[in-house]
Parts: sequence; C-alpha cells; structure tokens
Amino acid sequence: MNLDVMLAKRKMRSKELAERIGISEQNLSLLKSGKVRGVRFETLSKICEALNCQPGDLLEYRADGNTTAGENATAALVRRA
Repeated sequence: MNLDVMLAKRKMRSKELAERIGISEQNLSLLKSGKVRGVRFETLSKICEALNCQPGDLLEYRADGNTTAGENATAALVRRA
C-alpha cells in the first residue's frame, strides 16, 4: 500500500484523510502500514476520490510466494492493502 506516498504528494495529513473518508485515524494507520488483510472497495473508492488518484496509484503487487493456487491477483492485492 503506497498511501504514505500519495498523502505526501497531495500534502495531506492522515488525520484529514481519515475525516474526509469517514474512518478512524487508527484504522487508516493500520491500512497505511499494511497490517490489514483487506480493504473494502467502498473505502478504496473514497480514498481515491479524496486523493484524486487511481487504485493503482495506491496498490502494489509483490510476489512473495504466500498466495495459494486458488487466489487471483485481485484477491492478493486486496489482502495486502
């Protein structure tokens, strides 16, 4: 998750983004750190709207060998976010 990069590019603080998208600063912090197992598309959409960016600007896929055969790339991206 490249949320820190986009926040810096937009000169926006985490607190302001959390307020704009309607989540707690703590949950946003977990999202930024990559410690969550998923992100709702609605939340991702709100983040993109607030930061005027695309999901691909925020998400980055890294092959690490931990995905199972049944998972597709989208599921892996969402799980990492």
